[in-house]
Amino acid sequence: MKIENPAFNYDQSGQKYASHRQTDPRIAAYVHEALSDAKTVLNVGAGAGSYEPTDKYVVAVEPSMVMRSQRTANAKIPAIIGTADALPFDDNAFDASMAMVTVHHWPDINKGLKELRRVTKNQVLIMTFDPDALDNFWNAHYFPELIEVEKARYPTIDFIVNALGGNCEVKSIPIPLDCVDGFQEAFYGRPEAFLEKEVRLSQSAWSFLKEATENRLVKALANDLQSGNWDKKYGHFRTQPSFTCALRLIVAKP
Repeated sequence: MKIENPAFNYDQSGQKYASHRQTDPRIAAYVHEALSDAKTVLNVGAGAGSYEPTDKYVVAVEPSMVMRSQRTANAKIPAIIGTADALPFDDNAFDASMAMVTVHHWPDINKGLKELRRVTKNQVLIMTFDPDALDNFWNAHYFPELIEVEKARYPTIDFIVNALGGNCEVKSIPIPLDCVDGFQEAFYGRPEAFLEKEVRLSQSAWSFLKEATENRLVKALANDLQSGNWDKKYGHFRTQPSFTCALRLIVAKP
């Protein structure tokens, strides 16, 4: 599958994004540990402000007006209007930078990553999903077309590592059962969430499917939940404390 424009239109469909995509404190702990003693932090594709540290000087860059307005509602610092591939900052302007589950929206991922490296003195943090691990989640069985969209949008881990200069640590991040950041794998043990339209609207890949396809996939899951077939195959996930699948935190050193 080839996707010409990987960006999700947040101004059109992201009005309630922040109510479903929030900072999960257990995932945030990995981010804050990686930021270490950085005093100044750039957050690119900052959205509503998830995972931004509260104890550092943060500058946020976000192109969507709707997402910038949600920052204000969440008492986050205002964001600069801009995109990753043309950052309006000097070389080495920040101690650290971060891009949290956003690179798959960037039209020129390589250029955006190189811009992050250019404006950052020390560590660059990229939170993303490994496309090579997406099939390890049960939704690959129920939503195969959706997973094909994700594979077409997410860059490989090697691509990101190479674009950032190669000196990277890649961490697999466990997702807690009650994760409050509503990406797809957050609901590994709460499958009924996928039946809610607002939950799907906060997961950008759904917007790349035709409505008829989305309805067919969701109906198949609903039928199996009603019949008990889902629980026969995957019911153990309902009580599994965490799930380590495709979520990665890449920490690039200079």
